[in-house]
Amino acid sequence: MPRTNTLHGAAPDEHPVALLIIDLISDFEFEDGQKLARIAKRLVKPVARLTARARTAGVPVIYVNDNRGRWRSDRSELIQRCLAANSIGKPIVEALAPQPKDYFIFKPKHSGFFATPLAALLEHLGTRKLMLTGLTTEQCILFTAIDAYVRDFELLIPRDAVAGLRLSAPALAHMKTVLKANTASSSRVRFSKRPRKANKKAHPGN
Repeated sequence: MPRTNTLHGAAPDEHPVALLIIDLISDFEFEDGQKLARIAKRLVKPVARLTARARTAGVPVIYVNDNRGRWRSDRSELIQRCLAANSIGKPIVEALAPQPKDYFIFKPKHSGFFATPLAALLEHLGTRKLMLTGLTTEQCILFTAIDAYVRDFELLIPRDAVAGLRLSAPALAHMKTVLKANTASSSRVRFSKRPRKANKKAHPGN
């Protein structure tokens, strides 16, 4: 069945791969936030490099973030708060802030798919492979990966681009073994250029 323009032109990209950046846009003002921010700083370089390469190749970049604003947050307000002088997450957000053409989705629970438009967006983009990066390996990365797996997405989870507080290693091993995820280092990821769309000839009378 041909893919229909269900988002009415709101998602102009089309690519079989999408890069998800999960929960890295944060002020880390929560329990264990300072500890998690220190861990997150190790992800900045590999995630920033992946993101730059993805954008160059035309791969959609999708930020999936906790809805800590209780449905009153928006992308600009969150980024502004995270960039405040007293924000623990300021150096992380400065390095990884979304660009205007990137996508941004708020999630209410661990999985990026639960009660969000992510599945509809990915369908519109024609995406079949998801690259997951961010926090935390044993919670939001794992839950998102499981939901992606049951939707038949191919998974790529670079081991140096995800991190967690505890159980990170066994969670990554589980995703590799059970969810068939590729967990190779981010340096081994290769992006192909965005496929060119075929020129469609208009039918007579259109």
